[in-house]
Amino acid sequence: MTFEALKPMVSSIINDKVLITEEKLSKICELLKENIEYYNWVGFYFKNGDKDELKLHAFAGEPTDHTIIPFGKGICGQVAFSNRNFVVPDVKAQNNYIACSIFVKAEIVIPLFVNGENVGQIDIDSHTADPFTNKDEDFLEFVNGEVAKIL
Repeated sequence: MTFEALKPMVSSIINDKVLITEEKLSKICELLKENIEYYNWVGFYFKNGDKDELKLHAFAGEPTDHTIIPFGKGICGQVAFSNRNFVVPDVKAQNNYIACSIFVKAEIVIPLFVNGENVGQIDIDSHTADPFTNKDEDFLEFVNGEVAKIL
């Protein structure tokens, strides 16, 4: 399914009046994982209160031991500091990478902003080497913009 076809589906989940926020986040994770072939794990991490760490809130894919990630550690922890998109075409080439699965070959992390503050991120792991393009970044920025409306 194309990113353009997925956008209204993401918006529909966000605008659902019955679901609570955590359910919406889970449904978005499932939607992306099931409809984008190379999105093998999709999750939302958010700042954990006033601690300098991220906490996993919703995901689709294999369970992970990495439910808490300190700022600065791994790709997600680096994005918490940099406030910038981080595309990793080959996770083996990264010194500061937290391995979630032996099958992960690439990762993309996009920060999620509410009123200009980085409050979390969407994290995608792929079993495909170097699959992410600018179109993935643009689409995931759209997803985060939609999610920001309910936070």
